[in-house]
Amino acid sequence: MHAKRLAVAAVLLPLFYVAVVFLPAWFFVLLLLAVSLLALSEFCAMFRAEPALRFAAIAAGAAILLVVFFREALTAHTLALTVLALLAMRLFIKRDPSSALAESAAPIIGLVYIPFLLSFQVKLRLIGPEWILFLYGTVWAADSFAYYIGKGFGKRRLYREVSPNKTVAGAWGSLAGGLAGALLLRSLFIPSLGIARALSLGLVVGALAIVGDLVESMFKRDAGVKDSGGIIPGHGGILDKIDGVLFAGPVLYWIVKGMG
Repeated sequence: MHAKRLAVAAVLLPLFYVAVVFLPAWFFVLLLLAVSLLALSEFCAMFRAEPALRFAAIAAGAAILLVVFFREALTAHTLALTVLALLAMRLFIKRDPSSALAESAAPIIGLVYIPFLLSFQVKLRLIGPEWILFLYGTVWAADSFAYYIGKGFGKRRLYREVSPNKTVAGAWGSLAGGLAGALLLRSLFIPSLGIARALSLGLVVGALAIVGDLVESMFKRDAGVKDSGGIIPGHGGILDKIDGVLFAGPVLYWIVKGMG
């Protein structure tokens, strides 16, 4: 398992770097569209969403990402319209009102949880590709530190009801990884960023990576699955790999935008 994780990372990380730095912004949007499609499909499958609602949610997610890129001012309107459309679809595709809330909730929550939160990365990429590298690199460092420190030193459970394997030591590892990753990425890609600010950003991203991981674990626990999918050998599903950036992405965008 460990060898698979390293092999996949060795292949994907250089490709991701090239795609973010050397290709235009619209190509990154296409990557997010693919990630959104796969992750939202995994999410809806976990909760056995109606196929029609599943496909509609995936299409709506793609629309949100494209609107953010081409016409950001219409984002809220697009999100509201898609929620209305999904609710109307549930009304007409099944006459039985029983379980209507449960059947509508998965695609609607999934729509907000995945493509809408991913859409902030579109705006972050437009500020500069270096911030996408900072986001993913810092989350990856936080996740890696959390995994290895938790494995080596973890005894006290962090949140047993949601994720029995996560430990307090792993949480501290996530914060340490966020700090270390932020300092390294600052020196490599954003030297104009002050050290103190880089450390504060790393701490925020490391903390949000923990929360994002726990939120996805909460959903998986509710659905009764171990992984969201099995598309990435040794890593699980797409949603398993982006849970941290789903939470960290919007907050990092707000902070960076506020920095001017």
